[in-house]
Amino acid sequence: FLRFVKKLRFSYHLSFGSLVVGAISTMAKPKQIINDPKEAVGEFVQGLLKQFPNKLVKLQNHNVLLKSCRSSQVQLLSGGGSGHEPSHAGWVGDGMLTGAILGGMFASPSVAAVLSAIRCAAGDDKSDAVLLIVKNYTGDRLNFGMACERANLEGIDCQMVVVADDCALERSKGITGARGVAGTVLVHKIAGAAASMGMSLSKVCDLAKVVCSRTGTMGIALNAVTVPGAAEVNDRLDENTIEIGLGIHGEAGMKQSPMLSSDEMAKELLSKIEKYGREISPGKIVPMFEKGDSLCLLVNNLGGSSNFELSILANSAVQVLEKNYGCKVTRLLVGSFMTSFNMHGASLTVLNLTGAPSEVIECLDATTTAPAWIPVDVPGSEMRPSENEIPEMEESAASFVNTQKPELEGGCWENPEILVRKAATALAEAEPMLTKYDTIVGDGDCGITMKRGAEKVLAGNIPTDHPVSFFASLADAVSASMGGTSGVLLELMFSKMASQLSRNSKIGAKEISNAFRDGVQAVSLYGGATVGARTMLDALFPAANELVASGSLKKAADAARAGANSTATMKTASAGRSNYLSEATLDGTPDPGAVATAVVLDALSS
Repeated sequence: FLRFVKKLRFSYHLSFGSLVVGAISTMAKPKQIINDPKEAVGEFVQGLLKQFPNKLVKLQNHNVLLKSCRSSQVQLLSGGGSGHEPSHAGWVGDGMLTGAILGGMFASPSVAAVLSAIRCAAGDDKSDAVLLIVKNYTGDRLNFGMACERANLEGIDCQMVVVADDCALERSKGITGARGVAGTVLVHKIAGAAASMGMSLSKVCDLAKVVCSRTGTMGIALNAVTVPGAAEVNDRLDENTIEIGLGIHGEAGMKQSPMLSSDEMAKELLSKIEKYGREISPGKIVPMFEKGDSLCLLVNNLGGSSNFELSILANSAVQVLEKNYGCKVTRLLVGSFMTSFNMHGASLTVLNLTGAPSEVIECLDATTTAPAWIPVDVPGSEMRPSENEIPEMEESAASFVNTQKPELEGGCWENPEILVRKAATALAEAEPMLTKYDTIVGDGDCGITMKRGAEKVLAGNIPTDHPVSFFASLADAVSASMGGTSGVLLELMFSKMASQLSRNSKIGAKEISNAFRDGVQAVSLYGGATVGARTMLDALFPAANELVASGSLKKAADAARAGANSTATMKTASAGRSNYLSEATLDGTPDPGAVATAVVLDALSS
């Protein structure tokens, strides 16, 4: 009753003086990229055929996708209801499946479709044996099983392996047994590689059963699945609830739980897989994995999870297996393998490789042309090479201080310490004015930001003996003290000036002027603004251009002041905080960054 009430709201309508009270359902309608739900599977198939025109071909009259080039070997077929993409069509290719039989959304394909696929895979002369790999659901077992028997009656050598890797249900619960979920893909991979190596049907079948016996899966959902064509979003799980051990068709899980962290999810799922165990002989169950075991871990997106979330869960799961259980994850697969359409959730699948026939690992690592398969990146040693971090190479002003400095031409670098102190002092004293302007046309912090940078310069520790080391150290100083966009832009400018000057054989007034212009251009390049955008560049560009043209610092300062004053009449801004403000707010107030530029150049030129 409470769930019903939660989904109702009352709407009050005044119509010609009358009060109308109506209860209106707010059940959300699903938003999905489809046309007609009834045609969705067929259109999905056509989309795949257009994506992989050289790899896939459709069987006439059926939603069956086959390899475009067939080779003589044991042929593997799988399938089931649609909605689990990339399963199963994504696994069609050399080294995996010969074909995939697609049913309706979460519905088993028909016997006729499966039998037609078997006939096509076996060839006109029925010379190739066929192995069906089927997930443990009643509809799939019956329809694939019936097609298998009819194929054998027609003279086709056909067998079927049933995958039941779900660890959510107790072994003693009913006769249906565990469901087939993401572990099915590992069976596809290993059995498919075995078939491509020329193994016999019995050998491929036995190897598939070995993989089944060593594989366990558990899933977790944050939101339930909403299938195409549903009238309402499936909100069975509220914002505070997740479900553990649910099926890939949205079946209710083992239990519901409050939201868990990634680490907690990994512990919960892996604990259940470990305890569910594996049967090593009739009636004898041992833990799925034990200390020292080598494992393949598959982290599967159930449809609506981001790659970001999957990577975090993968990290959590590997840490739990290796630190808590003492196992070694030698193969890690992360991505979409067996989804439940748009379900926000994930599943973990563990395949125990210790003690398995050598063919299991060989076939798991073998190459395949199946479009959805992610090649396994196997570490070559006990320790993953990726665990060794490359030491950070620190680059600072010291690198310029200790390198060969270009020779200075007479008169170009006189009394730099006095000039720097004059400029920094003027900038610090301008803080109230800059703050006033920025309070009107920005966020109010320009004056304080500039003052912090000026005080850092006045504190000393900036070498003034050479322009290369000076500008490099100045870049570090503003980076450490100012922060914000202005700090980064000035750091860019001074860094560019230092790097440009360091490339000269000699440095004179011309080289310093050119370096200033290059620094200003770097601010424009990386910041994206230019003249007219109502930023500090409205003062910097005129100043730099004038300094290069005339060599006069006084004229450059005048140009900067004129540029700063011009921003007061600019009615719009295309960059910076002023970009958000109205014409009326901007009118009459200059850009504080441009004013700060003029203040510094005025002090230097005086």
